[in-house]
Amino acid sequence: MSKKLRVGILFGGKSAEHEVSLQSAKNVIDALDQDKYEVVLIGIDKQGSWLLNDTSQFLLNSQNPKLIKLNQSGDSVTLVPQGGGVLTHLTTDQADTALDVVFPILHGPYGEDGTVQGLLKLAGVPFVGSGILGSAVGMDKEMMKRLLRDADLPVGPFLVFRAHQANLNFSDVAGKLGLPLFVKPANLGSSVGVSKVANEEDFRHAVANAFQYDRKILVEAFIEGREIECSVLGNDDPIASVPGEVIATHDFYSYEAKYIDENGAALEIPAQVPAETARTVQDLAVKVFTTLGCEGLARVDFFLQPDGEVIVNEVNTMPGFTSISMYPRLWEASGIPYAELIDRLIQLAIERFEREQRLKTSYQG
Repeated sequence: MSKKLRVGILFGGKSAEHEVSLQSAKNVIDALDQDKYEVVLIGIDKQGSWLLNDTSQFLLNSQNPKLIKLNQSGDSVTLVPQGGGVLTHLTTDQADTALDVVFPILHGPYGEDGTVQGLLKLAGVPFVGSGILGSAVGMDKEMMKRLLRDADLPVGPFLVFRAHQANLNFSDVAGKLGLPLFVKPANLGSSVGVSKVANEEDFRHAVANAFQYDRKILVEAFIEGREIECSVLGNDDPIASVPGEVIATHDFYSYEAKYIDENGAALEIPAQVPAETARTVQDLAVKVFTTLGCEGLARVDFFLQPDGEVIVNEVNTMPGFTSISMYPRLWEASGIPYAELIDRLIQLAIERFEREQRLKTSYQG
C-alpha cells in the first residue's frame, strides 16, 4: 500500500469570514479519502494564532452556523521559510510535523488575498488554489475589475473610495451609478459588509458599515439580471463546470441568505438558460480565470441581463465548501463528485509545485 499523503487543512483565519471557513473545512475533511490522506488540522483563530487541532473535536457547535466556533485548545504551531512544509511546535516539545501539501480553506483577508500563499511558497510546500498574484487581484475587487475591463471583459459600472473619503456626496454617486446601488468592502467576500442602497440615509449607513471591514470600498451600479455562477478547475488548461443559478429569497444574496437561513436562496443546477448562453458563461469564466492569473480553482459570478448580455460580477479564488456551496455542487452536476474534486485539487497543487521546482534560481551564462 502506498504511503498516505499528509494534508494540512488550514482553516478559520483572521477575517470576518472566519465562521464560513470553519463550515467549509468541516465538509472538506468529511470528504477526504481516509485511505489516501492523513489529515493534519491547523485552525487559525481570530487573532491569527495557528493551533494544531484534534480531528475529533476541532469545532464547537459545529451543527449551528450561528454559533460555530474554533476549539482553541490546540498546540501552537508555525511554518518557517524553506522548512519544506514542516510544522514547528511552539508550546510543547512534540516532534515537528511534516506536511506533503496544504489546503488553505481560508476566505477573505489574511487567507485568500495572497498573504498565506506567500508564506506557503516561502515554506516550500505545495498548496491548493491560486498563488500570490491570482489570490491578491481576485480578492481586491477594484484591481480585479480594472484588469477585467482592460482585457475587454464585461464588468458593470463602479466607483472606488478610500477611508479618507468617507464623507461621500450621495447625489454625485447616485447621479453616476443610478439607484438602487450596492456598497461593499473592496477586500472581503461572502457578502460581509455589503448593503443595497435606495436613499441617502441608507447610503450613509452602508458606507460606514463597509468601512468597518476595509479601508477601501466599492460602490456598484445595480444590474438587473439573474445571478449565474460557474466553477473553474485547473492550472494551465482550466475547464468550466455547468453554470448554476442563485435564486435569492432575500432582497439580495446576503451573508444570512448564504450561510444562516436554510431557505435563503434556491440553487438551480444546471441553470435553465439557452445552450448558447451556457457556453458564453463557461467561456467567460475561463477567460476571467486566466486573465487574473488564477490557478487550481475559482468560482466566477455573473449577471445575466434580460437582453441576454452576460456581465462579470466577481471571482472567488477560494469559494465556500459548505454543504450548500455552489462550487462543489456545480462540479457534482458536471460529473465530478465531491471526493474526486478534492483529489483533483490536491493533485493540481502538487503538479504546480513540481513544475515550479524545475525553474532555475541561479543565472548560468
